Amino acid sequence: MNREIYENPLITRYASKEMAQIFSDDKKFRLWRKLWIALAESEKELGLPITQSQIDAMKKYADDINYEVAEAREKEVRHDVMSHVYAFGTQAKEAMPIIHLGATSCYVTDNAELLILKEALELIQKKLVAVMDKLRKFALTYKDLPTLGFTHLQPAQLTTVGKRASLWLQDLLLDYENITHTLSTFRLRGVKGTTGTQASFLSLFDGDGKKVDKLEALVTKKMGLSRSFGVTGQTYPRKFDYNVIAVLSMVAQSAYKFAGDLRVLQNMKEMEEPFEKSQIGSSAMAYKRNPMRSERMCALARFVVSLPVNEAMTACTQWFERTLDDSANKRVTLAQAFLALDGVLNLYNNIAENMVVYEKIIRKHIMAELPFMATEEILMACVKAGGNRQELHEKIRTHSMESARMVKADGKDNDLIDRIKADPAFKTIHGSIDKILLPENFIGRAAEQTEQFIKEEVDPILANHKDALSVKAEINV
Repeated sequence: MNREIYENPLITRYASKEMAQIFSDDKKFRLWRKLWIALAESEKELGLPITQSQIDAMKKYADDINYEVAEAREKEVRHDVMSHVYAFGTQAKEAMPIIHLGATSCYVTDNAELLILKEALELIQKKLVAVMDKLRKFALTYKDLPTLGFTHLQPAQLTTVGKRASLWLQDLLLDYENITHTLSTFRLRGVKGTTGTQASFLSLFDGDGKKVDKLEALVTKKMGLSRSFGVTGQTYPRKFDYNVIAVLSMVAQSAYKFAGDLRVLQNMKEMEEPFEKSQIGSSAMAYKRNPMRSERMCALARFVVSLPVNEAMTACTQWFERTLDDSANKRVTLAQAFLALDGVLNLYNNIAENMVVYEKIIRKHIMAELPFMATEEILMACVKAGGNRQELHEKIRTHSMESARMVKADGKDNDLIDRIKADPAFKTIHGSIDKILLPENFIGRAAEQTEQFIKEEVDPILANHKDALSVKAEINV
């Protein structure tokens, strides 16, 4: 670590080494060389005067990049692609005349970038599935545990802890579907030439357009994809970057929702994120157990959520066949979006695997509110036993108002049930009130919904991504 200059905290604190390597210079420049080799091989296969020994020379140095030569050359010519063409040629001397033949800079920069984005999105998908697996286990474990539901952040009808987790899962399921769709749309920029017309390649093949089409198909296949963009300007459509970043933003939204919910639940002491034995919650208040991981998730997720508008503006301002105001911007936003979301998912995996549930506190909170929610059931039971619905309703209303006043104004416990038990008007059900008040009677189909949702929608995804189920997220700080 160089403490004398700024270092990106996404690298030093938050993102995984795996994601950082995907966006490394070494990864990019190796892909450039792979693309130059694929182009030369394909041109040779279609009859251009390129020898096998030239190809072999290029392959010999495919992963042995002479960075010092490239960096020195770039200081002279101020062009990164041509600097690397030159550096490659000083190693594969025999191939120097045919490296980058017919291509424009975007042949390597854009095609490599698309391949990098695809690999990064596949890693995001893998980590997302890992979170889904952990939430699945949590949801099934607590599918029957009643808890207060909240609407408007006010106590509402009961749900279960597991059913609430299924809502977090549902968000991730939608994100998974969006990622899967976006991955299915990936394609190369292809072999298009300077303004996308393929004029240089048409010239190389003496006007034979079919060979130009074949060249693009060959290169695309060699680089591991099945198709390329049908038409482009100098670059692939920057709108595609927006699609990718929008998907990342949606994942970040889901993560933020989860972390925000958990932060509130931790304040209520119902649930808690992992807290390590030697962890310090506050420098001043030694007793505190701050939800720092969830807070960090929210902080990083907020950054990712903010990025689609940036990519939208880049797509808007690509005049005609291209402008260069996208380049510096993309170097920052695309990589950092993935690095930040990688950090978010590392945290999400860590928290989801080790969440703590305090069942007695949850029960205590339920019983403080349940008497109000149970009045309809009590009323119906009394009517069935021969009572007068209107008279009983008025008595319950009167008892409820007084009990609520004492809770709010005097800070006393909810005594509504004691009041009802003491009222002779309800004597026909005094012996069964406690049974009516069991929280399990008020959760509806929460447990069944959770089980059905997981079986029908989540489990098939996990079965298709068994490699993701062993993901263990490490957090650095």
